[in-house]
This record gives sequence, structure tokens and C-alpha cells, in this order.
Amino acid sequence: MAYVSSKRTTSLSIGGRFAEMGKQAAEAWTAWRLYRRTLDELQALSARELADLGLNRSMLRQAAFEAVYGKVD
Repeated sequence: MAYVSSKRTTSLSIGGRFAEMGKQAAEAWTAWRLYRRTLDELQALSARELADLGLNRSMLRQAAFEAVYGKVD
């Protein structure tokens, strides 16, 4: 015998869901802007300054990403 179960997994209304999506989009945008600012600042450093930090130009994107988003496993 088949039956249908109607169970709501969230208590948010459609407006609440859109508000949550907007909040998540704003957080993602803020994190991306911080990543870009960090990368721009690293790219502005000279080769000597990067060497003092233990970095070279090929490592800048990864370093900026890890600084903002944390280490990716």
C-alpha cells in the first residue's frame, strides 16, 4: 500500500527563504571582495617583500584564498 507523507523540513516562509538566500549572497559577496582586496595587496608587493613572507607570485591566489576562506581539504 502506498501513502503520501507531508512533512515540512523548514519553518521558513517563502519570504523568509528569499531573505536567507539574500543574506547568504551578501556574505559570499563580502568574502569575495575581501579575497580580491587581499590578492590585490599581495600582488602589489615586490618580489623581495614576497620572499620575506615566504611566497612567490605563483602562490598568491592560494595564499589569498586561504586567508579569507580557510584551508581547503
